[in-house]
Amino acid sequence: MKTDVEYLRFMWPMRHFLISCGDIDDKSNIIAASFCMPVSKEPTLIACAIGKKAYSSELIESTKEFIVNVPTKELQAKIYYCGYHSGHEVDKFKETGLTPKPARKVRAPIIEECVAHMECKVLQRVETGDKNLSV
Repeated sequence: MKTDVEYLRFMWPMRHFLISCGDIDDKSNIIAASFCMPVSKEPTLIACAIGKKAYSSELIESTKEFIVNVPTKELQAKIYYCGYHSGHEVDKFKETGLTPKPARKVRAPIIEECVAHMECKVLQRVETGDKNLSV
């Protein structure tokens, strides 16, 4: 029997990212995301789908900024932790031991243990079912 999400099996394996958001000096959070993609070369734009009910969605809505951090395979357990726990309930930086560091252009922290960091400012937010697509 086919299910509504069977199409996803054709899209695996997918890269997982850690999106950090909020303000490094106040509230910040990390969310695991797989639905991030380049959508324009000129200007350079990427889009990330984040659940509407996620704490990170609230932070991104208020700051209009976020960072797509590229983790290594060694961070797999921490990626899963960030994907399965809510920032409403836990401090994911504290619980995972990941290190927040100042970014160059946005208020959200980069994650020091990641190998690359894409600092993003939201130009547009599109409602897409149970997710918001931030571009």
